[in-house]
Amino acid sequence: METIVLYSSPFMGHLISMVELGKLILNHHPSHSISIHILITTTPSINVGSTAPYIASVSAATPSITFHHLPAPSPPLDPISFPSIELFMFEHLNRTNPHVHNALLSISQSSPIQAFIIDLFCSTALKIATSLHIPTYYFFTSGISCLSMIIYLPSLHKSTTKSFKDLNHTLLHVPGLPPFPASHMPDPTLDRTKETYSCFVNIATHLPKSAGIIANSFDSLEPTALETISNGLCVPDGPTPPIFCIGPLIASNERRGDEDEQCLKWLGKQSSRSVVFLCFGSMGLFSKEQLKEIAVGLERSEQRFLWVVRSPPTKEESKDFSPTPEPDLDSLLPDGFLDRTKERGLVVKQWAPQVAVLNHDSVAGFVTHCGWNSVLESVVAGVPMVAWPLYAEQRFNKTLLVEELKLALPMNESEGGLVSAAEVEKRVRELMDSEEGNSIRERVKAKKEEAIVATSEGGSSRIALAKLVQSWKQG
Repeated sequence: METIVLYSSPFMGHLISMVELGKLILNHHPSHSISIHILITTTPSINVGSTAPYIASVSAATPSITFHHLPAPSPPLDPISFPSIELFMFEHLNRTNPHVHNALLSISQSSPIQAFIIDLFCSTALKIATSLHIPTYYFFTSGISCLSMIIYLPSLHKSTTKSFKDLNHTLLHVPGLPPFPASHMPDPTLDRTKETYSCFVNIATHLPKSAGIIANSFDSLEPTALETISNGLCVPDGPTPPIFCIGPLIASNERRGDEDEQCLKWLGKQSSRSVVFLCFGSMGLFSKEQLKEIAVGLERSEQRFLWVVRSPPTKEESKDFSPTPEPDLDSLLPDGFLDRTKERGLVVKQWAPQVAVLNHDSVAGFVTHCGWNSVLESVVAGVPMVAWPLYAEQRFNKTLLVEELKLALPMNESEGGLVSAAEVEKRVRELMDSEEGNSIRERVKAKKEEAIVATSEGGSSRIALAKLVQSWKQG
């Protein structure tokens, strides 16, 4: 019996990707010879998405995956006392390490652990596994280009004494990537005086010390970045571990409810390739002012739309620590908007079955926050994008999607960070009905076909998975 232990951060998108990785390993190797264990941390009520229903559905559908709920650190941490959700998460996971150690010892009593696969945020667990002589792999839930940037961060750190946020109009040069603005670095790395910056530099120095890095991407999506990092150019002062591109990993729609039926029933009444879908992830929140600009832009665009709306953050929720209440659409959107657009638009509250929506015949475009899971879901569905980044590494992803891969149009902010109604109208029209929008649509369709080939028997992602399994068997 081969025992594989996966350790996810509590962020919903990361957890889903980790579960899909576990399923992938099981589905492509005899289930009787391998067992998957996933470590889940217990957090206070913070806005990382509701994981309990999801975990319950996975447990019911895939009994070969065992979830281990680790106890919360004692004394419990108060999220509000931390300046950012990332710093809270790092400290929470760091204090959970004794429970990780106990869980690994407990699991290994039944059979030796062949491999320990950890999320980027769980980097401090690397030392625990090393002390127990367990081969440890990182699972990087974003793209290879982003991995290149993260793993090269120590070199960028040495190249300047300034914070990236202060390098106005400066382009950063990372091997294998086109130059990009310093301001497009992930949010937690923008200010080198902040503790989160030090945390990410620390992670970047530990990534090369692992047995390998598993990436949710596929070879032909980001070939230059993959070749460059594999050749060791992003870690100039030491060896680079093997990179395994086993994606795209896309979650199946395991949740079904009234919201799903409402969305899909409405989409079923629309013409083929006539609807633009707007959705911004489990943590993407807009101000009331911005929601009204979106509404005005959609109405003026005269395009059919499906829009997922969430409540604006309150002052207390601005750190994304608290679940948002259900939105009051009448107070958030312009007077009469819902009535005027009811024949060609649907606004849903909080959530929509994104994978099912993107794969629906009536959907022709996707306005997205550029979270990597959403990007891959759009590529696999063959749907072109408008890139509207909100947090984390999403500005970097926007640059990649718009300028290098050419799979998206940019949504551009005005001074002060607001996206105007005119910009929303322009980009939605452009995506749905213009020569450039059609060109992007054709490129996305080509990438969709490449993704199918990569994940077929004998494709690059299946070969990478086989090499990954072989690497821990040899270990």
